Amino acid sequence: MFELKKGIDILNNIGGVKNAEEVEKVFRDSMDDDNFQKIQRIKNEEARLKIANAIMMGQPDDVFVNTGTPEDKQFIIDLSLKKGEEAKLAIKDHTIHYDLADEQARIIDRTFYIANDDERVSALAQRISREDAYQYVKENMTGIMKGMTFIVGFYSRGPVGAEAAVPAIEATTSTYVSHSAEILYRNCFNDFDDEAERVGHFFTNVHSEGPNRPEDLPNARVFMDRAHQTTYSTFCTYAGNTLLIKKGNHRFAVDRATYYRRGKEISEHMFITGLKGPGGRITFFAGAAPSGCGKTTTAMTGDEFVSDDLAQIWIAEDGSIRSINPENGIFGIIRDVSWDDDPMMLKLFRNEKAEIIFSNLLIDENKKPHWEGSGEEPPKKGHNFQGQWEEGKTDKNNKPVPISHPNARFTISCEVLDNYSDKIEDPAGVVTTVFTYSGRDSDTMPPVWVAESLDQGVVIGASLISQATATEVGATGVKRAPWANQPFIPGGLGDYMHAQFDFFNSDKIKDEYRPILAGLNYFLTHGARGGEGNKLLGEKKDVHVWMGWLERRVHNDVSVITTPIGLLPKYEDLKELFKSLIDKEYDRDLYNRQFSLYIDNIIKRIDLQTDAYKKDENVPDRLFKIYDEQKKGLLALKEKYGSIVTPEQLEEATG
Repeated sequence: MFELKKGIDILNNIGGVKNAEEVEKVFRDSMDDDNFQKIQRIKNEEARLKIANAIMMGQPDDVFVNTGTPEDKQFIIDLSLKKGEEAKLAIKDHTIHYDLADEQARIIDRTFYIANDDERVSALAQRISREDAYQYVKENMTGIMKGMTFIVGFYSRGPVGAEAAVPAIEATTSTYVSHSAEILYRNCFNDFDDEAERVGHFFTNVHSEGPNRPEDLPNARVFMDRAHQTTYSTFCTYAGNTLLIKKGNHRFAVDRATYYRRGKEISEHMFITGLKGPGGRITFFAGAAPSGCGKTTTAMTGDEFVSDDLAQIWIAEDGSIRSINPENGIFGIIRDVSWDDDPMMLKLFRNEKAEIIFSNLLIDENKKPHWEGSGEEPPKKGHNFQGQWEEGKTDKNNKPVPISHPNARFTISCEVLDNYSDKIEDPAGVVTTVFTYSGRDSDTMPPVWVAESLDQGVVIGASLISQATATEVGATGVKRAPWANQPFIPGGLGDYMHAQFDFFNSDKIKDEYRPILAGLNYFLTHGARGGEGNKLLGEKKDVHVWMGWLERRVHNDVSVITTPIGLLPKYEDLKELFKSLIDKEYDRDLYNRQFSLYIDNIIKRIDLQTDAYKKDENVPDRLFKIYDEQKKGLLALKEKYGSIVTPEQLEEATG
């Protein structure tokens, strides 16, 4: 059974600092007077102990305490430019950062959960024993900060005071990481002690890039100590491996929700956005998708943007489901962000309106950034993620080097967005009544469907299949991606699934706030629906319609077709929404191709998931019951209509 604070605390053990008197001495010896006075304002004894032991382990030359003031932030930016971790671009407050050429995504092959022997760890993750992790951290992180400045920051993962918000320490030698944290998170230095007392704990993150040489990458590791809620990151620079207040602490938040707040709270890899419906009403959505599968694009369809990546969700006292964004910025994939599809973002990228860190894309001789899929004419030469670049350059495998890495990123504050909602800073969160689940599914599920029951909705989330994206080093092919949260679920998938069923079926949710759970898929291709090629069957902007239909469905403004996999939209409703929402004609032939059920493909998916989940421990029986019911219904349709069943036939089958 998972248990907090079980086993030795690796950081405190290696650092060797044991009491308040020793902590005081470490701070006095390692800091100048200004930073010593700043750290003295942090009174939480456990936090002080963690920081002192991180200093003793890493042995930096200097320690800088970041209190979140404009002066402290400017110090970090200036140091980053001086170190060369970032460089200025032509537009004011725009900078460029490059990771090592072979480390431009999450190093999933070198990422481990530190687990006690009796703890269940996700079957889709890697574990390391506490003893082995201790040895690795001691050997590779002792003295790793020599010659460097160690920056210690204090942040809140959510609006200060929000029920699901948790404070965190981000301690790093990377100025880029610290600068990114200032854009993406709320510096809560002044509130840290109160927040740590309110929540009862905090997360700790310790990182050093070391010499930052390509030859060190084989030794790069990301360790997440679940029991002591502490991450260790070494010999790496990509933010997904180093800014561990993000996905590292998200994993701890998943543990917290699954094991300590079960039935009350969930921690999700979801966007949060509000859509305007008839009469000006705003309906808030939360939606899951694996990294690189359109969460940011879908979030931007909303009229009130809250989050593009992460969500902390709980049942409030009034019986509603509430959501907050643990972040207040975007670490987004820039590939295919264009004037046609994302004009709001392009205005920010091309004008002096926002502070932005670009990473791993091409900078031309005029210090202007360029990336794949922008729709703009690319330059013939410049500097990119592989060094000096010119048109026609090939890599060691003789493949063309694109102008930007597929996982090239931008880091930006949410408050500069045109559709920014001030509710992002409301500790009460937003009432959320629609939950969506999606992945890169090119050949099986329709563009949108709604679960007939909450249990069936949980199964939609549990059953995602997605094409691998460039967000993970070495990931290829098509794979299971349950809830899109799979890379960040530390414990057994069965434990997490029980928590999902318990949450959405809670009797604390009042009927007027009962949500709908739905599937989204805008990656269907022509080749999968009777045509040829891998071109999308539809356009990216069609997601406005799928979301608009869901907004109306939760308010019972549209009717549905009942099928074994859930509820499908009717043609007449979609035709009207295509015209009113995106001024586009929508013909019945396209509707039939998008919403016909390809029975064999769906059954193959059900069988795949059933076989996989039967290998996991503690998986709820209701998952398999729903799979059996769906398969039985699909086979009955196949017997009557064949392997492809049209919407008209589906309506006929249900009377």
